[in-house]
Amino acid sequence: VDAFGEVATSLRRSGNLADMLGTTIVMADLLIQQGRLRDAQRACEDALRLAAEQGEPVPQSTADLHVAVSELLRERSDLPAAREQLLIGQALGERASLPENRYRWFAAMSRIDEAEGRLDDALDALGAAERLYRPGFFPEVRPLAAMKARLWIKQGRLGDAQGWADSQGLATTDAPGYLREFDHLTLARLSIARHTSDPQAGSLDATAALLDRLLEAADAGGRAGRVNEILVLQTLAHAAAGNTDLALRPLARALAQAEPEGYVRLFLDEGEPMAALLRTAADEGIAPDYARGLSAAFVREDDPGASARPLAETLSERELHVLRLLATELSGPEIARELYVSVNTLRTHTRHIFGKLEVTNRADAIRRAEKLGLV
Repeated sequence: VDAFGEVATSLRRSGNLADMLGTTIVMADLLIQQGRLRDAQRACEDALRLAAEQGEPVPQSTADLHVAVSELLRERSDLPAAREQLLIGQALGERASLPENRYRWFAAMSRIDEAEGRLDDALDALGAAERLYRPGFFPEVRPLAAMKARLWIKQGRLGDAQGWADSQGLATTDAPGYLREFDHLTLARLSIARHTSDPQAGSLDATAALLDRLLEAADAGGRAGRVNEILVLQTLAHAAAGNTDLALRPLARALAQAEPEGYVRLFLDEGEPMAALLRTAADEGIAPDYARGLSAAFVREDDPGASARPLAETLSERELHVLRLLATELSGPEIARELYVSVNTLRTHTRHIFGKLEVTNRADAIRRAEKLGLV
């Protein structure tokens, strides 16, 4: 991260904007691995502002930056805004994207489809990503084949997912390695799903041991983003084995680390087992505001028309988008331009947000939103 940050600064000073934008995408990927979602989004949005200032022709990699922002918005569960970013990138055309990055548009769309419950559409999008995939200069640490296996697991196609694991030569006894970390986490997901569908098929001891080794390696490497996922899987494994008390221990750490960065889909993507654990965590006083906010988000997903208790219920996706921009250093007119709305429309959104958060100014709204894990 330090090296790419220095390179990006040097390229910017020398006027090499195209390469600076491409470097920013790589740096954002690394920041996400570190669990630094805010820094990643800030880097991408700063780069997009520089690209906009240049005007036509649109610099190469501009579309790729919109894809990167889309993935960050998806993690915050602002799905309409995430899709909007992809459509903006698509409208810019292939000239605004590096050839080795074009598959990422479809991979990001797949993740949005998955979050919206359209698993068949998600698989179709991954198929398109596979057809476009070209090896780049950097290792692929989130392989498309493993992403497909995760969708099969969600669909209950455990035999297909096991076929993928066998083809990759994966085993719960493997030593951890960064380049296979995503694969091993996918294998752990498969093991948990198998145990859930048939608890008599065997224990999860080997899977728990694998997750312990992966956690140690990710901690040592400073990969807090991966640590968060491992903690979530440890939580689900303990819960699947009937050990709720043990499950709350990694969940408490995951909530503590995820709350400042505004993670949402990290938990929502795990479905009802995680929803139940979050309710228990809130009752036990474990990050209660954050856990309740996430629980309310589950309610909103299951029934978008339902009244979702204090705040998560009341803020629309558009208002959440505005709230996130209010948490930046952008001025009101700059936020209005970012949203393609008038200043008066922005004021209306802001007034509604303040009322729902029970605050009277921007600073208090940001503090309230941070406490609740919304920004």
